Amino acid sequence: MIRLVACALGCFLVGWMQGAKSTASQGATEPALRLGNFSVSLTVKDIAASRAFYEKLGFHIKSGNQAQNWLVMQNETSTIGLFQGMFEKNILTFNPGWDRTGAALPEFDDVRDIQSVLLERGLALTTKADESSTGPASLTLDDPDGNPILLDQFVPRPKQ
Repeated sequence: MIRLVACALGCFLVGWMQGAKSTASQGATEPALRLGNFSVSLTVKDIAASRAFYEKLGFHIKSGNQAQNWLVMQNETSTIGLFQGMFEKNILTFNPGWDRTGAALPEFDDVRDIQSVLLERGLALTTKADESSTGPASLTLDDPDGNPILLDQFVPRPKQ
């Protein structure tokens, strides 16, 4: 019995080590993209009720206009957007060129450059940024489970 347990443990450890090597090498093949500030944009039914709920969790309003049915709220390092009647699904949102406070970053990956890399990597985009533009721009894509991802850049292309 001890020999069987030792063999099973040995096989588990060898498989785990091989899996760890495989996972580590997979992540190292693609250079990282600087996507900017991250938040989750939530589709809500009642913005007042959602605001009250998230305030009880310690979130405070960072920006937005409740009368226009949208608010951005923060709690320490967490940022959420509340949007009533604007989207069908919750959206993972990245803001190239912005830090967590909405301040412009001195260096960042422009959304048009990110778009080129995503297309080179074979990803299908739902909407594309105008590559000839230099001002604010955005793109969208869906992950394999259908979750929408928005890259929404509010600042101009950085000077090179």
